[in-house]
Amino acid sequence: MKVTSAAAVRRRLGQARTPHVAIVGGGFAGICAGVKLRRAGIETFTIYEKSLSVGGTWRDNTYPGCEVDTHSNLYAYSFTHPDWTRTHARQAELQKYLEGVVDEFDLRNHFRTGVGVNEAVWDERSHTYTLALDDGTSATCQVLISAVGFLNVPRYPDWPGLDTFRGPAFHTARWEHEHDLTGKRVAVVGTGSSASQLVPEVAKVAGRVLVFQREPGWVMPKGDRDLSPEERTALRRPWKWQRERLRQLRRIEKSLWRRNVYRPGSKVNATYEQMCRDYIDREFADRPDLREAVTPTYPYWGKRVIMASSFYPTLKRDNVELIPRAVAAVTETGVVDVDGVERAADVLVMSTGFQPTNYLAHLEVIGRGGRSIHEHWAGEPRAFLGITVPGFPNLFIMYGPGTNGGEIVWMLERQAEHAVRAVRRLARTGATSVEVKRRWADRYDRWLQSTMQGTAWTVSNNYFKSGSGKVVTQWPYSPLAYRALVRALGRLSETTRTRSEASARDGSEPRPVG
Repeated sequence: MKVTSAAAVRRRLGQARTPHVAIVGGGFAGICAGVKLRRAGIETFTIYEKSLSVGGTWRDNTYPGCEVDTHSNLYAYSFTHPDWTRTHARQAELQKYLEGVVDEFDLRNHFRTGVGVNEAVWDERSHTYTLALDDGTSATCQVLISAVGFLNVPRYPDWPGLDTFRGPAFHTARWEHEHDLTGKRVAVVGTGSSASQLVPEVAKVAGRVLVFQREPGWVMPKGDRDLSPEERTALRRPWKWQRERLRQLRRIEKSLWRRNVYRPGSKVNATYEQMCRDYIDREFADRPDLREAVTPTYPYWGKRVIMASSFYPTLKRDNVELIPRAVAAVTETGVVDVDGVERAADVLVMSTGFQPTNYLAHLEVIGRGGRSIHEHWAGEPRAFLGITVPGFPNLFIMYGPGTNGGEIVWMLERQAEHAVRAVRRLARTGATSVEVKRRWADRYDRWLQSTMQGTAWTVSNNYFKSGSGKVVTQWPYSPLAYRALVRALGRLSETTRTRSEASARDGSEPRPVG
């Protein structure tokens, strides 16, 4: 291995002898990256958050009923021990938890809130990224970690007449709390995860709720509830907490073994689908009209499975009407379905999802040769392990392409650890650039795409696919399998280079060192 003098390292990396890292995004991913850096002894990092506070998804989504689908004990960092009040934490508790993590690990001084990053341009001479900030200023960094999230860009429909609607009209992810829904006629468009949480809460106060459904989803009762004082006391013990986390992880591992839960025809997939059908039969035994309307015609897990215990019962309320048809247009005072039937509404709530395949939608990254990452992807986002992209040195993507699945917080920790290991390698060796080898990235993408064959994702209408029909968002195996791959392949897949003093002056190609 090449030996680099301390003086050379200081010239390349500064007095701290560690690269300066820019983290874009202050939600679960960005906070995780910050904590992992600090625990590795790296203090040279800045977290840019365009909003005025931390939290990401759990700051943005404040609609009534918003809560996590994963069991709370697993939906938490492994290096914390929160005292949850519910089996599935609600938005306010999750936001409070993230604020607490930021304070516990002393990250406040590393945050720049109210400042977003619009563009990051790689400089081949200096081996740095120049950041264009949305306040009109610029900054530089040697390592860039994208923590901008996955389901963070709302999908707004293009219905004719939407802009003529006289009442309040807003997306669930941009909830407008100033509107009193008491006694109002509220039209909710969509029956996905957000709508299944929202509709039961709105139905408690609204005069009438119209639920427009383009296509039903498979619904599984969540079993969410408040934890008893005895349960909370028990879970405050570290070994009880860890045991519960392991139990939840084992359950996920078992269902994801060999992609079984995602493959129609497998025993696990058939078992879960039958559980959903039995749930439908129980809830709508006296409502054959609703039973037919809520039963999907595609395989189980063709779309994201909806975890909800109160959605089906709410559909049977006298003040709730399920319209199993898509919306075709909006008028000044109502919503028109594809059959041409108009229904009056005072408030229009769009629970129309996000743009999940539009990775890095608000962050333009320019790599070597002046090529943008979106040009490189050409509509089909891909990354080695979902984290690194050839041609984009020192860039690490958290919750990137091909990583949706398993358990998200677990996956984020593995991605943060991968990035931190690479940063430490730069500091240790004196190299100034680390990048995934193109042949490794290409082979990995071919393998990952081959694993999609036979899954329910490929034969269903879902948000997992790019415009070409390629599944680009999903990880088909378990979180433990993902950890094994990251640990085994991360170091082997990389090549490093060092910016020489000469290249810094004349822009010549840096020489490889590993």
